[in-house]
Amino acid sequence: MPKNIEARPSLESGRNARSGRPITALQTDYAAGEILQAHRHARGQLIYASHGIMTVTTESSAKHLGGAWVVPPSQALWMPPRRIHAIRMDGKVAMRTLYLRDDIGRFMSDAPQVLAISPLLRELILRITTLAPRADRGGHMTALILEELSTAPRLELRLPMPRDARLLRLCRTLLERPDNAQKLPKLARIAGASTRNLSRLFQAELGMSFTAWRRQARLLEALRRLTEGAPVTTVALDLGYATPSAFTYMFRRALGVVPSRFFQTG
Repeated sequence: MPKNIEARPSLESGRNARSGRPITALQTDYAAGEILQAHRHARGQLIYASHGIMTVTTESSAKHLGGAWVVPPSQALWMPPRRIHAIRMDGKVAMRTLYLRDDIGRFMSDAPQVLAISPLLRELILRITTLAPRADRGGHMTALILEELSTAPRLELRLPMPRDARLLRLCRTLLERPDNAQKLPKLARIAGASTRNLSRLFQAELGMSFTAWRRQARLLEALRRLTEGAPVTTVALDLGYATPSAFTYMFRRALGVVPSRFFQTG
């Protein structure tokens, strides 16, 4: 993750945490490969792209465990206030961001959270980002957005990242090569630790086994590739699955639907 961290949250007029409009909206288009380097905001942020795919990352700290999220147009990522994060654009991205004032955003999670975006919420986000600053005078659009956010399905799509340097080295290697099918004993050489220690660290730091972590990493990479239009068969084989049916089984077990149905919900 880029290292030039914003020392203080943005307190620009209209975006400060406790005053100004309830929702401040921002629309920005980015080129493929562009990176928003590590930063934070005074307000909680709904990170959404009407087009394109984003990879959002946070680093581990004394208070929070780091993580990674792939965010296609069918989903958005809630980023709590003052949480340091970076965003990479996978392809051209039309980002449409909402910043929620503290008093109206209290119902949202105090940890980053993936939300499924309904067609109605998508249109509301697109609409409010094009309105004049005070066009929603009656607050009706704001109220409807908050209602949609409160009922939006929450998705378990976080990929936790460790603090331990040895485990972090191994996890980054697997993220660079999600098709790597080597077993933990061979991968332990990369980390410079024993298989037993690595297994213990996965459970102690990340709360899951090595196998579960790699499965989640492959799932997020699959979401990114499927959103770009790659065929299911190609994605399955590229990610190391023996057959497309094995990949579909994993996908349905994790998200409740097969790949084609999942992307119909956005």
